[in-house]
Amino acid sequence: MGIRGLMSFVEDYSNEFFMDLKLRDTKIIIDGYSLFHRLCFNSNLELRYGGDYDSFADVVQNFFESLFACRISPYVVLDGGCDISDKKLTTLKDRAREKIQAAHSLSVGGGGNVCPLLIREVFIQVLIRLKVCFVQSFSEADRDIMTLANHWNCPVLSSDSDFCIFDLKSGFCPLNSFQWRNLNTVKNTQDYYIPAKCFSLAAFCHYFNNMNKSLLPLFAVLCGNDHVNLSIIETILSKARLPLSSKGRRYHRVQGLLNWLSHFDNPAEALDNVLKYLPKKGREDVKELLYCSMEEYQPSQVKLQDFFLYGTYVCPDALNLGLPEWVLVALAKGQLPPFISDALVLQRTFLHTQVENMQRPNAHRIAQPIRQIIYGLLLNSPSLPESTRNAVPSQRLAFNEVERISKNIKTSVVYAKQLLKDHSDLSKLTELPLARRQILLLEALKVNQVVLESIPALLKLPIAVTCYWLQSTEAKAKLHHLQALLLGMLMEPLHAIINCSGEEDLQAGGAKMLYEELQRAKAPMRPVARLDLDTAHVFCQWQCCLQMGLYLNQLLSNPLPEPDLTQLYSGSLVHGLCQQLLTSTSAESLLNMCPRAKQFYEHLFNATRSYAPAELFLLKAQSNSKKRRQKKKVASQSKNKVVTTSDTRHWYDRNNRFGLLMVESLEDHEETSELE
Repeated sequence: MGIRGLMSFVEDYSNEFFMDLKLRDTKIIIDGYSLFHRLCFNSNLELRYGGDYDSFADVVQNFFESLFACRISPYVVLDGGCDISDKKLTTLKDRAREKIQAAHSLSVGGGGNVCPLLIREVFIQVLIRLKVCFVQSFSEADRDIMTLANHWNCPVLSSDSDFCIFDLKSGFCPLNSFQWRNLNTVKNTQDYYIPAKCFSLAAFCHYFNNMNKSLLPLFAVLCGNDHVNLSIIETILSKARLPLSSKGRRYHRVQGLLNWLSHFDNPAEALDNVLKYLPKKGREDVKELLYCSMEEYQPSQVKLQDFFLYGTYVCPDALNLGLPEWVLVALAKGQLPPFISDALVLQRTFLHTQVENMQRPNAHRIAQPIRQIIYGLLLNSPSLPESTRNAVPSQRLAFNEVERISKNIKTSVVYAKQLLKDHSDLSKLTELPLARRQILLLEALKVNQVVLESIPALLKLPIAVTCYWLQSTEAKAKLHHLQALLLGMLMEPLHAIINCSGEEDLQAGGAKMLYEELQRAKAPMRPVARLDLDTAHVFCQWQCCLQMGLYLNQLLSNPLPEPDLTQLYSGSLVHGLCQQLLTSTSAESLLNMCPRAKQFYEHLFNATRSYAPAELFLLKAQSNSKKRRQKKKVASQSKNKVVTTSDTRHWYDRNNRFGLLMVESLEDHEETSELE
């Protein structure tokens, strides 16, 4: 949720509404959604290339290490799916449009903030690695956060202005003024604290004529939050003649409403004065709506403290839906994403826009067949409304997807894939044998299990996803895109070689050289480099496949190990490698530094190449053959050298071991050249 203009207003009056804190030796409840957005957008990270997840993971780790240094015990609460009443649908669609505009701006060299697609999953993986306690609410987390914070009598850390309205015993610390990068030492000790500011609800109410704090939920609703945005409210406010703000028109609505409401003793009296501006006929309906919206600021029935004590909590809304117990537990532990609960409860999902080519169909189209299988697995669930379960088959199979069409949004109908009977009961899905669940996953990704036998466990899923991506007619992947992706996947094994104490110095030295060379290959930060939109779109498509591959794997209780996303993909790296592979560097010249990495790369490439279209390898040979003949003299003078120009590619060099991986055979390549 959020109240328009309130956060900037209270920050402008910081001296009146905030107290200085030296935060240490305390529990703190963290709004996870606010935190990962704040760390993503305020850490000088590159956002155009689809996510520098390694850099983001480092920022998250540094944040929590600052808390640990001050003996602050963090408890992170993540938002779940959309509210089951769907009252925020209009707001969610508006935000989706805003993200599309921001993504378009970034794609053409402008500014904007768009979270990379897998940022939430990366955030959760870092929390698990650092053993930070976290829980996922069933829907929006704000009320659950307030209730937990008051139970433990500790502050809340967020950037959501709704926490200025909640009656919090120990206050609300905005992320804007939480100086976690600036640890201070307690005088005459070696103890650290984090300078922070804490919002004082008492000071806020005192400033407005000792206003009754129970009036604040009505203020939030009238001011305009994410749940209520009625034109009728504009009518009320225009007739109420709000007092002018001392800061001019900027805060006219916020300050005027607060001054006006401060003249009433309680919400009932204020509401009666609000309703008198409306025709009698519609007053009761508006009154009911306003009271219902004000309930959003009351304590939650959910006791998240039970989760941190016992590993589970009771959510009445979820229980009323009749969801299987294993689904509720997995959602609470963040082992299933909000995407799954949205599909289960609302039969509607939002497909988040990335920095992609807006002239092409949205990148999520490529993963639609995987989503259809996910929908099929969810279909026979007691959570679906009775009207849906009893509907005719064609209606029952329909799911709505809110997706980008050009630079706007559209709701598209997608039909679930009907599955075999042994997959049809969601409550028994986890009871399927591991081998059966693995086969189901790989069938969805159109990959033969044999292909993955030589692939390390943590890369089996990413390689299976890459095989799916290469097979799709939606993808316009080229050889250098595949090479860049696979080279990027070497970062984790290289890191392992370097840090393995039993390794020979020569092996570790080569791994370190290659690791550093790959780090140098990262594309420069804006505004130096211009974004290659086609390359960006190709990698966005790959991430969409990976996202849905991850979600399907999670729904099937991870028949393949979940990959370490923090080391798997770096947008700056793969974009930078694409540029180098097209201009000045060969894959082999990089890999020669580390024979073990070279062998590792061969396994990855061999697993994927059989799923790639033939033209991925052959068309390049045909288009380059004329240029090869023109440069025959130059080539003969450097017969034993690896050619690295953009016109003559290294994979056709006779001395290149990868030549046999790129075309069916050397003879096939020569025959192709002669034919042209």
